[in-house]
Amino acid sequence: MHNAESPNQLASHPARPARPARPATGDRPPADAVSVVGRVLDAIPFNNAHRLILLMVLLGAFFDVMEENSLGAVGPALKSVWNISTPELAFLQTVTIGAMIIGKVITGALGDHKGRRFALGFNLAIYCVGALICALAPGYAVLAVGRFIVGIGLGGEIAAGMTMLSELVSTKYRGAVVASLNVGAGGFGNVVSFGFAAVVLGPLGNFFGGPDTSWRWMFGLLFLPALLVLVYRRFLPETPRYLASRGRIDEANGVLTRLAAGRLKDKGGPVTPYIETVVGTAPRVEKVRLSEVFHGVLLRRTSALAVISWMTFGAQVTVLVLMPTILVEQGYTITKSLAFTMVMNVGSLLGAAAATYAALHLPRRFVITVGAAAACLAALAFGFLAKSPALVLLLGATFQFFVLLLNSTIFAWAPELYPTRVRAFGTAMVAVQGNVAGAFVPIGAGLLFDRAGVVAVFVLIAAMYSVMAVASRFAPETHGRSLEEISTSEGV
Repeated sequence: MHNAESPNQLASHPARPARPARPATGDRPPADAVSVVGRVLDAIPFNNAHRLILLMVLLGAFFDVMEENSLGAVGPALKSVWNISTPELAFLQTVTIGAMIIGKVITGALGDHKGRRFALGFNLAIYCVGALICALAPGYAVLAVGRFIVGIGLGGEIAAGMTMLSELVSTKYRGAVVASLNVGAGGFGNVVSFGFAAVVLGPLGNFFGGPDTSWRWMFGLLFLPALLVLVYRRFLPETPRYLASRGRIDEANGVLTRLAAGRLKDKGGPVTPYIETVVGTAPRVEKVRLSEVFHGVLLRRTSALAVISWMTFGAQVTVLVLMPTILVEQGYTITKSLAFTMVMNVGSLLGAAAATYAALHLPRRFVITVGAAAACLAALAFGFLAKSPALVLLLGATFQFFVLLLNSTIFAWAPELYPTRVRAFGTAMVAVQGNVAGAFVPIGAGLLFDRAGVVAVFVLIAAMYSVMAVASRFAPETHGRSLEEISTSEGV
């Protein structure tokens, strides 16, 4: 097969970015076709088409995190209005994350059977329905049902976005682009969500009906932007790697042609035949066996990332859910606790940005190991030393910096570990472990907080990051390697 033209040639001739590959022949046409796609993508510079795709996926992830954080933000108000306990509040988060587990499994399977684009649209449609139910819930039970439906929709949003982005850009920029997803999600999403809550429940609280109803607007207003994302998603292409793996060669060539030209809209022009098939021979379709991620080499990869995901996402969700309540218990008002949480999450934004830079220049395992050790120390410092407003803000922001550095690096790492045929499902299974932890750890942490205080909670979190640092040594390094090379290096 011929190599594609260099990035310099592509930049000067955007309409004809690469030389067509030779026909895929032999007993493995789909795998050959996917390899051709990988080489063509490596020759296409990061351009406006990639930026638009990243923006659309980022918007979905942003609203995903806004909705995830909304429960923690309205938690103190719910406790006051409905007189519910901290464990009952944590249970609502458990319902949401438990549903997210189901949603991730469904979305992972849909992503490999129906396509990455289909999975993203499915998630947002379900999420919109759940958001309205939460806003109109007459009591605790209906709110729990609404949170369950929201969780189904939220479940696979980020995992599907990670998969899509990893398959659309060159090897050089892959890690940085996927990690940057968390700039919009855990970064801006965490900051804006608590700032949004502070405004809706604080200065605008009376405008929205006071404490009894203002929390409903928190859920209801988050429904509207999600509808816009559904419109934006009309322009998202399916990934050419997925199309090639399913034998849809003409469609794959069409997407590659548009990406190389830096546009997303199909203007009906000529399509460059990057992948050619033998005349009279139908391309073979790779068989999707989802159970593959639980066997052999892929099982080892899934297990290592599962432990890592369990530890860091369990710790993150615990802090997001309990932090406003912790601050209220320490004597701060609801509005001030939300404002403090928002400021602390500036560290999240910086951590996600740092992870984007690190994904471009540093090995994944190095970032995870060093970051986990730093997060462990930051958790202990917050638990023992955060007694004044200044230290609460400083140590809280430092802790959130390392949390998002780690989570964003996992975003980049997880989809790199699986072949195209099961990448969506494998990535979803890694993310599921974080949701399992997020479903149960906050309950235990809530009980621990009620009985032993804030120090005990952060000692638990520090121990979780210690385990994460050890687990990172058992996953393969992927930095600077093509997806196809990673998949074939161990006979996957």
